[in-house]
Amino acid sequence: MRGVGARRGLSVSVARMTSLDQRRFIKMPRSVGLLGLAALVLGGLIVFLPEEITAFPPEWDIGFGPAVNEMQQWWISNRRDLGLYLYFFDPLSDVIEWLLRAFEGLLLGIPWYVHVVGVGVLFGSRMGLSRGLAAGGGMLYFVVLGLWELSVQTFALMTVAVAVSVAVGIPIGILAARSEWVNRVLRPLLDSMQTLPAFVYLIPVLLFFGVARVPSLIATVIYALPPVIRLTNLGIRQVPTESLEAGTMFGTTSGQLLRKVQLPQAAPSILAGINQTIMMALSIVVIAALIGAGGLGQEVLLALRHQEVGRAVEAGMGIVLMAVMLDRFSHSTIGQGQGPLAFSELWSHRGVRILGFVLGAAALLGWIMGWTDVPSGLQVSYAAPIDWAVDWARDNLYQLGNLPLGTGPFSDFLTTYGTRPMRLYLSEEAWPVIVIFFGFVSWWASGKRLVVGSVIGTVVIGLLGMWTLTMDTLSQTVVAVLMAIVIGLPLGIAASRRDWLERSLRPVLDTLQTIPSFCFLVPVVILFNVGRIPGIIASVLYAVAPVVRLTNLGIRSVEKEIVEASESFGVTKRQKLWKIQFPLAMPTVLAGINQTVMLVLAMVVIAGLVGGAGLGLEAVKGLARSDTGLGFEAGASIVILAMILDRITQGWATRFQPPSSDGH
Repeated sequence: MRGVGARRGLSVSVARMTSLDQRRFIKMPRSVGLLGLAALVLGGLIVFLPEEITAFPPEWDIGFGPAVNEMQQWWISNRRDLGLYLYFFDPLSDVIEWLLRAFEGLLLGIPWYVHVVGVGVLFGSRMGLSRGLAAGGGMLYFVVLGLWELSVQTFALMTVAVAVSVAVGIPIGILAARSEWVNRVLRPLLDSMQTLPAFVYLIPVLLFFGVARVPSLIATVIYALPPVIRLTNLGIRQVPTESLEAGTMFGTTSGQLLRKVQLPQAAPSILAGINQTIMMALSIVVIAALIGAGGLGQEVLLALRHQEVGRAVEAGMGIVLMAVMLDRFSHSTIGQGQGPLAFSELWSHRGVRILGFVLGAAALLGWIMGWTDVPSGLQVSYAAPIDWAVDWARDNLYQLGNLPLGTGPFSDFLTTYGTRPMRLYLSEEAWPVIVIFFGFVSWWASGKRLVVGSVIGTVVIGLLGMWTLTMDTLSQTVVAVLMAIVIGLPLGIAASRRDWLERSLRPVLDTLQTIPSFCFLVPVVILFNVGRIPGIIASVLYAVAPVVRLTNLGIRSVEKEIVEASESFGVTKRQKLWKIQFPLAMPTVLAGINQTVMLVLAMVVIAGLVGGAGLGLEAVKGLARSDTGLGFEAGASIVILAMILDRITQGWATRFQPPSSDGH
């Protein structure tokens, strides 16, 4: 009887899967075909529209940018008469500037060799001898490459920014965990903060604080704040109820329960949030250099502007090295789950205390004797070989003999059959057709409410005078996302079916998601020169990881009972993948595509640094020329485009969510 019941259960599972496939997932190709048909029909509407209706009428530009510039000039001229500056902005700027200068002066006052040994010992004591030697070698990289002062500036800016983020974020996260009302208010705000491209935070900060390191730090804090809030909130909410009840039974107060029960148990989650905050702070280093952050980001920015690839590689690798070291160190802290307690236990060892006193004495002696500068004889550079390699690559890899192979033909192919026709079509197509098409796709994805937002958003882009530039950016975004999908989906599917491939891809994907986004520009500039294509290739490298990861995760997360049921009925591996696993994984796959779209849009401004054109280039021009109005227009257009595409892809993920067993 038990065998009959099991067989019947398998039959029910297969029948349920078949029902899901027929009722829901079989509509996927039909829906894609419907979208294609709609695009053709709407594209054909141009025949019935007057010839003069093409791009958005330039005379409809509301002049928002010039108005912002006028407001900024008025603000600068009159801010000393405003109490807000006298009692808030100026004191805040002074405190932040003092913290930066004091911390930077302290770091520069300690001899470089003390930093090298101290960091090596700290890493070695927590992660082993090999990691300690690697960390010490990493510190020597900054010394011998002549990047010591620049790296200290970057580290000081990032450390103060992370400290402020933690000081602000943890209390807010605690408050959100203890108040459902605060949590509901914060959720959409944090979603928006993590959706917006990084450079958008520079624009309002630039308006209030001008160009300097203080506005760079404030922008970094705003950009890096969400993870520590989210994970503090999550960690406290995940504390077991039994622990809370036990604490309450012993008469602890609410404050004692928080300090002695909730925060210690939530420490791994909070430390994970701090780790993400550190990585996000480093990822904005180069963008913040556009408004005067200085440090390694400024070095990379200047090198890219002058097309000095070797110099950019040296400074860029310094940022990557700093990111990797901090990432590994914070991960080790998370793994131990001890936080500050781990450091107190480390200091309790006699040998560590003796070494600490020795290093302190060496630092004091070096400061007194003036041995803080790096000897010029220690400095080396590998910029010249990199520049030679760039020249060689341009001469030999751009075109492989008379064959249509190499980076040049690939770039030409991508331009001829990808970006150029799409850009020309979108730019020259009648603007009402584009608006209607966005409205139709929004309705198909998420319903009437999104239609209204999409239509209003696209019209606002035109009123800002950014229509043609937005279409240019949209064409590049579509090409980059399609390339990421073409690469990522097969890799994710293959990784879900082969454990060895998943293990092999994991460090590669970790690296792609750890490296600051601008670092992808250096190798693509070497191979593709400057222009739109390097920006697209860099965007693909930066954004492909979520598609691979979530495709793999979605297929592996399909219920084993359904897979076993299908196998018992003799389906082939291909049928199992395309009829069962992939349809059920579609919501997760679409969530990965959603993240890819947002990461591509986050690269828009970075791509503008190497001639990416579109909104990114305009944003770079606005920030470089202190044209806040132009930056506002370009930034607002990127935000609107990002929000529309984000809501559409989220709607797709919801649309393909499999119905429950009761049919809902």
